[in-house]
Amino acid sequence: MPGIVGIISFRPADNCQSLLESMIASMQHEDSYRVGSYCAEEMGVYVGWVARDDSFAADQIVFNEQHDIALILSGECFVDTETQSNLRRKGHRLDRTNDSLIHLYEEEGEQFVENLNGLFSGVLIDKRQNKAFLFNDRYGSERIYWHQDGNATYIASEAKALLCVLPESRTFDNQGVAQFLTFGCTLEERTLFRGIQALAGASFWSFENGACRKRTYFSPESWESQPVISSEAFMARFEETFKRVLPRYFGSQSKIGISLTGGLDTRMIMACQPNGVGDVVCYTFSGETGETFDDRLAAQVAKVSGLEHRLLRIGSDFFSDFSSHVDRTVYVTDGCFGVLGAHEIYFSKQARQLAPVRLTGNYGSEVLRGISTFKPLGLSPSLLRPGFNGAQAFVKGSLAGGKPHPVTLAAFREIPWNLFGSLAAGRSQLTFRTPYLDNELVALAYRAPESLRKSPLPAWYVVKANSTALSKIPTDRGQSPTDSWPVATFRRFLSEAAFKLDYLNNEGWPHWLSPLDPIFTRVTSSLGIVGLHKYLHYRRWFRRELAPYISDAIADVRIQQMPYWNSAFLECMASKHICGRNNYVREINAVITLAAVERLLFRNLPRNVDDASISLSRIVQQAVV
Repeated sequence: MPGIVGIISFRPADNCQSLLESMIASMQHEDSYRVGSYCAEEMGVYVGWVARDDSFAADQIVFNEQHDIALILSGECFVDTETQSNLRRKGHRLDRTNDSLIHLYEEEGEQFVENLNGLFSGVLIDKRQNKAFLFNDRYGSERIYWHQDGNATYIASEAKALLCVLPESRTFDNQGVAQFLTFGCTLEERTLFRGIQALAGASFWSFENGACRKRTYFSPESWESQPVISSEAFMARFEETFKRVLPRYFGSQSKIGISLTGGLDTRMIMACQPNGVGDVVCYTFSGETGETFDDRLAAQVAKVSGLEHRLLRIGSDFFSDFSSHVDRTVYVTDGCFGVLGAHEIYFSKQARQLAPVRLTGNYGSEVLRGISTFKPLGLSPSLLRPGFNGAQAFVKGSLAGGKPHPVTLAAFREIPWNLFGSLAAGRSQLTFRTPYLDNELVALAYRAPESLRKSPLPAWYVVKANSTALSKIPTDRGQSPTDSWPVATFRRFLSEAAFKLDYLNNEGWPHWLSPLDPIFTRVTSSLGIVGLHKYLHYRRWFRRELAPYISDAIADVRIQQMPYWNSAFLECMASKHICGRNNYVREINAVITLAAVERLLFRNLPRNVDDASISLSRIVQQAVV
C-alpha cells in the first residue's frame, strides 16, 4: 500500500540514499504509483514516499514559503474550517489542503499534531530548529513499522521496506507468531518480524543531533473521563455531530464510490450525504451468482437516493489465479492478511475502475454498538508442536486481565490490530474513507448512556430524521423502525434464523458434527438460505474449486519443516477438510499465510542491497501479477 519510508542517521549519505531507494522500490506495487524522496543530509534525515496518483498524499512534498520546513505525509488528514479560517486571517496561503498542516505547525509548534483528524502518518523536517518529527494518527491505523540500532532509525509504512535493508530481521518473532496464531493478528507494538515494531498510536517522536525523544500526544483516557449524557441529549448530539463531520469525507476532486451494504452504517451516510457532492457511484461486493440481502437492500437504498448501483462479483479468474491473489495479499499487507483475505485486493481493483475513493461504513458497528469479532481463533491444539502450544497459551492468558472501555477496545485495539489487514489490502488500490473513526464522532461515542451503548436506536434516529424513505427499508438483519411490534419481531426472528444458518453453512459445524455437513448444506441450499447473508464461501471453496491449491500448498516440504507445526497433523489436515470430515479453514489459513511470509518476505528478498532495486522490481511483479 502507499506510504512513507525513512532513515534518520549520520552514516555516509551515499549509503543512506541507496538504502532509501531500495525501501521505496519494495513498496511500488503499481506502475501508477508516484514516488519521490527528500534528503536533509546535514540533519541526517532521508525520507521517501509512494502514493497513488489521485490521492491526498500524491501532492508531495509540502514546504513553507521559506522552504525551511518540509512535510511528507501518508494517508489523509483533515483540518476543520475554523482552523483554516484562522490561518488565512494570519496571512497564510492555503492553495493546497496540505498547506494548512505545515502552517499549523508554524503557528502552534509541536502541539499542531493534537489538532489533526484522520488516518495519517508523517515526517516533518524543521531546518530552522534542526529537528525532524515522526508522527501518526491517534489510533495507529496508518501503520508505521520501525527499527532502531545504535546509529540509525528506520521507518516505513510497510515492514518489507525494512526487511529489504535489514537482512537480520528476516526471521519470525516467535512471540508475534504466537499472537498471530491466537488472535489472527499481532498485538500492540509487536509484529511478525524480529527486531521490527509497530509505532504506537498518537506517537510523536523528535530527532535532533542524533538523539530521539519519544512521546505520545493523546491517550484514550482523556475521552474515557468525559461525563455520560442522557439518552435524549446523546441522540440529538449524535445527529448534529454526524451531519457536521460527514462532508469532510465527501470532499474530493476524484469520483467517490460508496461501498454500500444493507446495514445501518452506510444507511446513515446515504441519509445525511451533503448537498452538492460531486460524482458518486454506489457498489456492493457479491459472490459468483445470486443475490445476498446486502445486494438487494443496497440496490433499494441507492435507488431511493437517486444514485447508480453496481454489483462487483467474484469471477472465475479469482479461482484460476488464486495462488497469485494469495501471494499478492500476503506481500502487500506484510502477512497481516492471507488466504482468507485474498478477495480484498481483487474487489478493490474492480472498485477502483468505478471510483478511486472508497467511502464505507466500516467500523461503525464496532465504535457505536460494541460489536466485536476480536477473540481467540481456537485453532486445533494438534496443529502446533507442544512447545509452541505453550507460547500460545501464554499469549491468551496475558490479555485475560482488565476490561477496557468498549469504545477503547474497538477504536484503539480491534481496528488497528485485528482489522488492519483488510484496510492495508484495500488501500493498495483505493483511498479508504470512513466517518466512523473521525475524532469528534469517536469522542462522542464515549458519552453514550449504557442503554444506548449497544443499541441501533441512535443510528435509526439519524436515518429517520434525514430520510423517511430510507428508514422504511429494513436492514440485512431485519431491523426497521417503521414496522409494528408483531411484524418487527417476526421479521427479526426470520432474519436472525437465516443469518445463523447461513453462518453455519459458511463456517461449518464443529468437528464432531462435520459428517452431517453435506446433509445440512443440501437442505439449506434447497430452502434458498445459502448465500442470503454471506458471499465468501472459503470453507466450501477449499473443498471444491480450491482443493488442488490447498493440497499442493500444505504438502510443500518447506511448510513441513517450519518449527511451529506438528508435521503428523499437517499430513492429514488438508485431506480431512477436503473430504468433509473436519473443518480446518482457519488452520489452513494460518499455515499457508505464514509460509507465504517466509517465502516472499524472507527467502525471496534480495540479500545484496546494491542489487535491491532490480531484484525488488522482479519480486513485486511476481507478487502482484
